[in-house]
Formats: sequence, C-alpha cells, structure tokens
Amino acid sequence: MDLEKLKYPIGQFAMPDVFGQKQVDAWISEIEALPGQIKKATENLTDEELSQPYRPGGWTLRQVVHHVPDSHLNAYIRFKLAITEDVPVIRPYDEERWAETEEAKNGNIKLSLDLLAGLHTRWVAFLKTLRIEDYERKYIHPAYTRELTLANMLGMYAWHGKHHLAHITNALTK
Repeated sequence: MDLEKLKYPIGQFAMPDVFGQKQVDAWISEIEALPGQIKKATENLTDEELSQPYRPGGWTLRQVVHHVPDSHLNAYIRFKLAITEDVPVIRPYDEERWAETEEAKNGNIKLSLDLLAGLHTRWVAFLKTLRIEDYERKYIHPAYTRELTLANMLGMYAWHGKHHLAHITNALTK
C-alpha cells in the first residue's frame, strides 16, 4: 500500500510556470463545479461508508466532507483580506482540531454540502470580478517565510477541492 498515493491521490499542488486568464478561468470553473461533484459522490453513502477513513490513519469520509467547506470558508476570507488590505497577515486555523470537533466527526454532511454550495456560489461570483493583476496581490501566512500570491492561492484551492474529491471517490472504489 502506497501511503503517499493515498494521501495525495492527484499528486501535490505545483504552481504552473505560465499564469494567465486562461488558467484563472480553468481554476474558477473547477471551484464552481466542486460542490456538485462532492454532492454526487456522497449522495447515496450510508452512515457506515461515511465513517470509513479514506486511508489508514486518515480522516473519515464524513470528516473530509466537513473539512472542505471549513477550509474553503477560510480561503474565501483570505481572498477578501488580500484584496481589501495591503499584504495582510492571515489567521491560520488548526484543521486537524477542527476535524475532531463533534459535528465534523458525527454530523450530517448535508449541512456541509449546503454550506459548500452557497459558499462556492458567492466565492465564484467574487473571483469573477477580479482582474488578472489582482492575482498578483499578496498575503502572509504565518506558517511560511514568504509572501504568497492570490494566483498561487487560487490554484491551491482548485487543487484542494479535487484532492479531497479524489479521497472520497477512491475510498469508495476499494
């Protein structure tokens, strides 16, 4: 069993050498499609299936579903901060501890599916208002020693959604 492949079923994110409007549009489309893809992948899952981990020692599928809107809500806020402030220092959150909260471990995934759908509708509407030069804006994540661009963040979160969708779909094909 290749644990690295289970952790990163689509590989790790790598920022492409060329970034332009075509890439922006592709990533926004991926973000826009994600809620429907996760809903479709999980719509007929039993409680037992949702309670299975996507890999040994990993989160359950339920925790993964709850994690995606938690993470993307933080991303949306970070985008807004980077657009409205000059190189803000964003606030990190402890995703592992968030995934261990009671509602993330045992809650109804419909709540997170609904949140993800509404959040992505709003986020995509916002992203579509940005100009290509807006993606050069930067923010500081305290865990890193450098400034990060919104271009990098857009790609990372488009990847992040596909990454966790693959965790769900791959776990179900075993």
